[in-house]
Amino acid sequence: MSELRGVGIGLGIAQGPVIRMTEALPAPEKTSSTIGADAERARAREAISAVAAELTERGDLAGGAAQEVLEAQAMIAEDPTLQDEVDTRIDAGTTAEWAVHDAFAGFRATLEAVGGYLGERAADLEDIAQRVLAHLRGVAAPGVPDPGHPFVLVARDLAPADTALLKLDQVLALVTTDGGPTSHTAILAREKGIVAIVGAAEAAGLRDGETVIVDASSGVVVTDPSAEELERAAQRAADRLSAVAAPLTPGALADGTAIPLLANLGKPADAADAVARGAEGVGLFRTEFLFLSSAQAPTVEQQRESYRELLAAFPGKKVVVRMLDAGADKPLAFLNDAHEENPALGLRGLRALRASEDILREQLTALAEADAATEADLWVMAPMVATVEETKYFTALAREYGLKTPGVMVEVPAAALLADRVLAHADFASIGTNDLTQYTMAADRMLGSVADFQDPWHPAVLRLVREVGAAGARLGKPVGICGEAAADPLLAVVLVGLGATSLSMAPAALADVRQMLLGRTLDEAKQLAEAALAADDAASARTAAAQLAASLPQH
Repeated sequence: MSELRGVGIGLGIAQGPVIRMTEALPAPEKTSSTIGADAERARAREAISAVAAELTERGDLAGGAAQEVLEAQAMIAEDPTLQDEVDTRIDAGTTAEWAVHDAFAGFRATLEAVGGYLGERAADLEDIAQRVLAHLRGVAAPGVPDPGHPFVLVARDLAPADTALLKLDQVLALVTTDGGPTSHTAILAREKGIVAIVGAAEAAGLRDGETVIVDASSGVVVTDPSAEELERAAQRAADRLSAVAAPLTPGALADGTAIPLLANLGKPADAADAVARGAEGVGLFRTEFLFLSSAQAPTVEQQRESYRELLAAFPGKKVVVRMLDAGADKPLAFLNDAHEENPALGLRGLRALRASEDILREQLTALAEADAATEADLWVMAPMVATVEETKYFTALAREYGLKTPGVMVEVPAAALLADRVLAHADFASIGTNDLTQYTMAADRMLGSVADFQDPWHPAVLRLVREVGAAGARLGKPVGICGEAAADPLLAVVLVGLGATSLSMAPAALADVRQMLLGRTLDEAKQLAEAALAADDAASARTAAAQLAASLPQH
């Protein structure tokens, strides 16, 4: 027996035979066309259109965060600049296969050189190019294998198109050698409730057919397990299923301290699943879905209907709506189409809305009208707030429209360090741990080459969370967590120990977090937080908290 370590997603445990991801298609040779440039261009365009349509269809089927990712991939596939590059190579006499391969490779190199968000999108090009090549060759695209029996999937990483539609009755668990806790693979696995371990580099040595245990709660892949170990793992899996199937209860610690468990949602249609899984409200409703698919901003009427549908699903419950968070990884031509060298540090979030205040005012109008027509407890918050002045601006504007509870996202270290002054004007703060980690560690969250730095367990990030939590406690203002960190069950307890008063996450993570909270008192949560804060790095913070948790009695 040996153990391979990575970062576990959730508390699940599974066992089964390994099947490795199928290999990429070989690169085509550079040969001259025998059918002419017009025919080759037609083949290339048909293949690219077919792949874009397939990606969009997969997104529609998957919904949630997967849909946003796949729609972005479809847009990349049909990028006019990329199409021009393909045409140029075909006009030089090559085949569509070579033109696609070489154009995508060249485009990818260009994006990698730019870095940032565009650099991360370069990785998506490889998957798109493989799908186009497969269509041109009339063969199946590389992807998740189908051995005809349940299996543990092992891959370097998964393309969003593959993760989005994994067959949950066949894929027992997922192990990747690359990626971190905020990678696309991790986010989609968490959303779908897949037992997963990411960043397990040594898993590259696993062989097809060998039996492994994937223990996400400890971030360990056990190879060559004994019969006793397999039996214990099966019992733990059964116990977890029983816990998940238990009657839904409000989020709380073992001593009765209430910690409301809320859902992160991307569109109104996701509300029913969140309610069924026991969400006590919505801690983050992303409004971008209304804007990203349009060439122009949606009307007040269109927005109002979507907000009304959302609020109607949560009568009497808190629903926190984030104002349009455009820019960086979600550029919008009608809001900010200026080129920026580093868009993550540019005109995004509230900054972009202030530059186009009519869009902000229309959104506030629609929210106020939807609020008046429903019974939910509507809270609104501004994204990417960095200063006290920005806080005053947004809260005053929201109150001007009759919205009772305006707050801010704390994603920038400046806002965390001045949390007491920010919360003097805002009714609440919601910490976006993904961006807070990005800006604290100077590591672009969309850039795979610095994924190791993008870990919310880092003590520097936890210290900033503690600053906000302490300010909220002093001023009597709620402090929520709505980043991916809240979906990590052990980290969720640590965040409560740092002062978080509510946690919001993908609905699939609610059961695990609820179970973990019930096993700890507030005093124990504070002990775990102190253990993590005393560490020097993210890995040792996670280990310190886990070791202390193992030594404490279960309630």
